[in-house]
Amino acid sequence: MRRLTRRQLLERIDGERIRQAIEDVERRSTGEVRVSISTFFWGSVRRNAELAFTRLGMAATKERNAVLFFLVPSRRRLVVMGDTAIHEQVGGEFWGKLSDDMLQRMRAGEFTEGLVLGIERAGEVLARHFPRLVPGPNLLPDEIDLGPRHPPA
Repeated sequence: MRRLTRRQLLERIDGERIRQAIEDVERRSTGEVRVSISTFFWGSVRRNAELAFTRLGMAATKERNAVLFFLVPSRRRLVVMGDTAIHEQVGGEFWGKLSDDMLQRMRAGEFTEGLVLGIERAGEVLARHFPRLVPGPNLLPDEIDLGPRHPPA
């Protein structure tokens, strides 16, 4: 992924396609998916992803099957993390491979495609392990989260 500011990345992605991909996943599974794009900060990207996961209420979902895509474009970093129930099903290797595949697309300038690829693949495992059998409420917003202006550390 090229080093970009959050604003530059937002200008290059199709937020509607990303929101639609999230809706598609959540129609097929009970999982919740969020995308968060952070401003530049010093400190651990992983730790800030964990803080965003909590701030967004993702750890409070009933089935503990939420997935977060946390991007820090100014540092060319991406963390994909799943809550405990989905992580137990797929393991850390899945999230690492998914991140690598997404970053490959993003390095080619295909930012929307990279995000949609990640959301769709996460959706496949969510639908397999946590299928939606009856219509249910959408527990978390599907729009891209822009987080706090200055993440904590």
